[in-house]
Parts: sequence; structure tokens; C-alpha cells
Amino acid sequence: MDFAIVLAVTVAACFALRNPLKACPVAFYAAAIAVDALYVYGVFFGLPRAVWAPLFTLVQKCELALALFVVVMFIGCLKKGTRVYTWLKPVRSELSIVAWFLSLGHMAVYLESYLPRIFGGAGAISTNVLGSFVLALVLLVLLVVLGVTSFAFVKRQMSTASWKKVQKLAYPFFGLVYVHLLLMLLPSALHGGLAAQASVAVYSVVFIGYGLCRVGRALLDRQDEAEPRRAQTPSFSDELDTVS
Repeated sequence: MDFAIVLAVTVAACFALRNPLKACPVAFYAAAIAVDALYVYGVFFGLPRAVWAPLFTLVQKCELALALFVVVMFIGCLKKGTRVYTWLKPVRSELSIVAWFLSLGHMAVYLESYLPRIFGGAGAISTNVLGSFVLALVLLVLLVVLGVTSFAFVKRQMSTASWKKVQKLAYPFFGLVYVHLLLMLLPSALHGGLAAQASVAVYSVVFIGYGLCRVGRALLDRQDEAEPRRAQTPSFSDELDTVS
């Protein structure tokens, strides 16, 4: 249930901080890196509970980065020209880069913690954790590719067609994040863990809801594109009028 709260606050923050983010994105990138550094320091050397508690939820559980990615993905479900789309679309890349930096801190610590268990023998960890680790490696590769190509100076070096093809990797990335979460949460949820069950329910609503919204938006966009072509194509009665 924590994620539902984090997501709601993140959405509000994206609207409120849109102008500062567009004007000075580097300040937000630096803040994300600073949060990562503080988190890594806390993992190895400890921090006061008042500082560690929010870091645990936002970075270790990766909820802030995920909430930002959710906002980024749902922007693509909005109808072009609407007020919300017009307001958020110009900072979509910046939001994804902030999320990228935050998720790198999460992944670095988790991958480091997995390695001794993996090399200690596959039998030392459960099957779902091993599967989650392998999936995390795939997600890391996708994350690096998507994150690097989100920077404007990298985008300028690529052709528009190539950049769009690379950015389409965001769809499998987002879907695999959901699978990754299920691998980690379902065992506890199936054994009656209430917190895990609540988390699975919230994540399912978000990810499945996104899938339905994105497919719906694609169908509507295709329909809108087809309308002008229909209007320009003469009907049989128009042809008769022309002949007569």
C-alpha cells in the first residue's frame, strides 16, 4: 500500500515541479544522485532511523523511481492536445532520467547483495529469487540503454527512426518490471502475507491498467488517423456526382 501513497504524491509533485524541472533539469539529476549516494552510504555504514526509513521505502524498494516511470508511461496514454498532456509531455524525458538515476542506486545495491548468494550455489536461494535476479540483469541492460538514449545530447546523435526504435524498449522494460515484482511478492502473498497481497493488488491495478489504457490509446489514435483519409477518399455517390 506504500506504493499507492508514493505514486499519488509523485503525480502531484510532477505537476507542481514541472516548470523548475524543465528550466533546470540538472539540479534534479544531481538531487537524485545525492539521494543514491546517501542510500548507499546508509546500506554500508548506517543512518539514523528518521533518515533511513524514507530511503528504505523510496530507494531500496525502488518505489519513487517506479512511480516516476509510471507517470512517464501513462503520459503516452493521454490524448494529444489535452491540458495534462501538454503540461507533462515536455518534461517526459527529464522525469525518466530522474527515475533512471534513482533506480541505478537500487539496482547496484541489490545486485551486489545477490552475487555472493548466486556464486555460493543456486541451491542457496529460492527459485523465484534466482529468476528475479536473472530478470534484474535483463532489466539493468534495458534500463541503461533507455536511460542513456533519453539524454538530449545522445538523442541528437541518433536518427529519429533509430531513436524511436530504441525507446520502444520501454514497453518490454515496463512489463518485465511487473514480472519482477510478482516474482518477489507472490510467494509471500500466496502464503497469506497481507502486505504482499496488498502490494500485488496495487501493482496489478497500475500495470494492467496501463496496458489497457495504452492499447486503447493506440486504437483511438489509429482511428483518428484513419478519419482524414476516409474524408479525402471520394465515395461512390461522389463519383456519380462528378460523372453527372
